[in-house]
Amino acid sequence: MRRSRKDGDSVDEERDSRRRRIVDSPSSPAEEPLVPYNDDEDDERRVLDHSGGAEEVGRRVETEEEDDDDDYDDDPYGRGSILDKSNRQVEVRRDCPYLDTVNRQVLDFDFERFCSVSLSNLNVYACLVCGKYYQGRGKKSHAYTHSLEAGHHVYINLRTEKVYCLPDGYEINDPSLDDIRYVLNPRFSREQVEQLDKNKQWSRALDGSDYLPGMVGLNNIQKTDFVNVTIQSLMRVTPLRNFFLIPENYQHCRSQLVHRFGELTRKIWHARNFKGQVSPHEFLQAVMKASKKRFRIGVQSEPVEFMSWLLNTLHADLRTSKKSSSIIHKCFQGELEVVKETQNKAISERKEGGGEHNGALKIMDGATENNNIGTETYRMPFLMLGLDLPEPPLFKDVMEKNIIPQVPLFNILKKFDGETVTTTVRPPARMRYRVTRLPQYLIVHMRRFTKNNFFREKNPTLVNFPVKNLELKDYIPLPAPNKENEKLRSKYDLIANIVHDGKPDEGFYRVFVQRKSEELWYEMQDLHVSETLPQMVALSEAYMQIYEQQ
Repeated sequence: MRRSRKDGDSVDEERDSRRRRIVDSPSSPAEEPLVPYNDDEDDERRVLDHSGGAEEVGRRVETEEEDDDDDYDDDPYGRGSILDKSNRQVEVRRDCPYLDTVNRQVLDFDFERFCSVSLSNLNVYACLVCGKYYQGRGKKSHAYTHSLEAGHHVYINLRTEKVYCLPDGYEINDPSLDDIRYVLNPRFSREQVEQLDKNKQWSRALDGSDYLPGMVGLNNIQKTDFVNVTIQSLMRVTPLRNFFLIPENYQHCRSQLVHRFGELTRKIWHARNFKGQVSPHEFLQAVMKASKKRFRIGVQSEPVEFMSWLLNTLHADLRTSKKSSSIIHKCFQGELEVVKETQNKAISERKEGGGEHNGALKIMDGATENNNIGTETYRMPFLMLGLDLPEPPLFKDVMEKNIIPQVPLFNILKKFDGETVTTTVRPPARMRYRVTRLPQYLIVHMRRFTKNNFFREKNPTLVNFPVKNLELKDYIPLPAPNKENEKLRSKYDLIANIVHDGKPDEGFYRVFVQRKSEELWYEMQDLHVSETLPQMVALSEAYMQIYEQQ
């Protein structure tokens, strides 16, 4: 059904009056002023809507009943128009005259997604011209006001990843914006995840600097180097990394910490970042909330405490029931047999009172009592093993210098041979440990710091350890494999080594990590990433290490 030219003119007049009503501002330009008006084209673009009235699909101006909603249903009209919750139609256009104003240099999606005016986290848009976050896109919203005041017209919804032009209000569907969507929310297919450790290719950031995906620096926001070294070392644990690179694996989980850790993992391994570093800001906010400010920005903590808390919290959040396992336990959980000898108070009192049972041997639920000493044997799971360093010398030598002692890793591993006794003060007991099941990834921690009533001391002892082929069965007794044909896997290779430099309270942490695709070692300290020799890894004051089972 074609209309006469008079009808077309009246529709045009009505549209012009509506447009004047929206905002009389120099920053809202007329739509395509340079394109000559063609009435026939306009007629072809009109389609009938369900009520029988004429509806323009190609170009429309929204009515004043606009609100901040931006959840849309699927397109019921075919291409070109989308219905949102308030039944208003949102125009979709491929062309936008403002796309050349988008400035990728200022875009940074690492920070918390809050409106910079209202501090609300609902319905937040990023201005693609200046990089600031604003709420909403309705007439009274902060993003709309910003578009008029600053003349910035292109905005992306941080949740739905849809791009809009304000104040005109149409959605922009242009493939040139896909790179921004990939930086906002990096995605990996299962095939890409499998190829990560084979990739030797460098990526280039917008400023021209090169970086290796997975080997990017992490921003130290304020005394957060203990978080950075923990994250960098966990990124070398292949099954853990692969699990968190695909969000479908943990979509059932409601924990903010799990989702923020997944986001951070994807950003670190993403090959199309705009810059060669990542800010773990959102992850740190989730850590502060989940740990009830036990770990927070601006207060130095120990990586071993953070690692222990993080692994246990992630496991608790990921498991679906009390008895179910998680990716954390599959990677790191081993088992110890503990023999605990304690002085039995009841027997001592009886002996003093002249009782008859003083020399008797009594066995009860794996516990035995003999000569006032009660022995209890039980098994317990572990995620990491703590190793005790020998005491450093108290006095200086002839040259007036303290000799820094050295100890082989195998000497301090004897704690777990089932025979060496470890004495505990509270409660007073003698403990013997034996490893009954080895994990796929073994975390060992050297206890360098001791606190007394006055200050915190650091043990400077150097630990000599092999970077490759740590053979545990030569030093500690290991259980036989469950199946007859199965070979005992007791050889380990180092993949991450966390180091502490400086004084106990003023020092800083750095980490040596291995890149599997080339078997090269890199030293990472916050934003600084540099290649290093394997020999340098073994010369450092090791604090915590992760070994991978061969």
